[in-house]
Amino acid sequence: MSACYDFIVVGGGIAGVSAAYELAAHGSVCLLEREQQLAYHTTGRSAAISMESYGNQQIRSLTCASRRFFESPPEGLAEHPLWSPRGALIVAQATRVEALTARLRAVLEQVPSARLLDDKQVLELAPYLAEGVWSAGIYEPSAFDLDVHGIHGAYLGGFRARGGVIKREAEVVRGEHRNGHWALHTADGQRLEAAVVVNAAGAWADELAERCGMEKVGVRPLRRTVLAIDPHCDVHHTPYLGTIDEDIFIKPEAGRLIVSPCDESPSLPCDALPEELDLAITMDRLQSTTRLRPRSIINKWAGLRTFVADRSPVLGQDPQQESFIWLAALGGYGIQAAPAIARLCSHAALGIAMPADLAALKLNYQHFSPSRCRDEDFSGLAVTQVADLH
Repeated sequence: MSACYDFIVVGGGIAGVSAAYELAAHGSVCLLEREQQLAYHTTGRSAAISMESYGNQQIRSLTCASRRFFESPPEGLAEHPLWSPRGALIVAQATRVEALTARLRAVLEQVPSARLLDDKQVLELAPYLAEGVWSAGIYEPSAFDLDVHGIHGAYLGGFRARGGVIKREAEVVRGEHRNGHWALHTADGQRLEAAVVVNAAGAWADELAERCGMEKVGVRPLRRTVLAIDPHCDVHHTPYLGTIDEDIFIKPEAGRLIVSPCDESPSLPCDALPEELDLAITMDRLQSTTRLRPRSIINKWAGLRTFVADRSPVLGQDPQQESFIWLAALGGYGIQAAPAIARLCSHAALGIAMPADLAALKLNYQHFSPSRCRDEDFSGLAVTQVADLH
């Protein structure tokens, strides 16, 4: 016996849950998660901040369009605030100030509050930095911390309130499309049917596509290492800190500092774990760029961030089968842009035009179409070759 729905969403991270919530307003939805715990992989390991200056132009537009949801979520969706003020500072050494000012020019139209700081102003905002190392910075006062657990939980609660069905430990092993309907078979023997399938499987998105008889788009999981330290100084009011070359980020959290070398090590889809070499690199970069000398690592973890070559999401109908909807390759932007991305996904799944407010931001489904990833010129690119796009 099989269960039948209007939509099946595969993947219980922020992408899948937010899209399932939007779709549940239009029909019956089943959310499938291969793990016992939702958001176990990338979403659950994110040190999220919303920076409207982060990413390429399409990502920045999606992030700007998502801000209102976090500040004023739909009534009854969230019991507690989903955000808190933080600010973000991107710093550069003397040889990279020109690149920093170019970045500022690129983002000012979307983030007019961003401003250029000199070396003294940088140290005032982040006094733990080493003196004489950083020559300038871009300060984005409107950047804010995101409560990842709260956001995911709010979407999940809203999905349930709309009658959504959740099935855990339900790995899809095979899918076929016949007579206008999808049938998905899970490892535990279930057969689930739907008119539309949404592929929000994260690092496993290409694998799921192949199991459903669809062509891959070249999703590349990249491992990122993160650790937590006690700074032995007050960092509660310091901003998120990154560098123009993205070789380290430092984020205050509950009096501690979350630190990453911004590594992007190619990986197979897996339960990612930090490697000792990457942890050593992180500590070395921290000590060479700041005055901090932590005695130990309090916590450490790793997560997979997935990209395609141009570092924009893969989002929308597959041209081979329009009822197979991609929601993949969200990289490091999935949480900060989730509200707008989920709306785009639901409109694509419903086969209706892009929401007017998002179209007004010069967004176009062609920017995100899976067909672009299958072009010969595109597929030959490596992710690192286009890193300057963000």
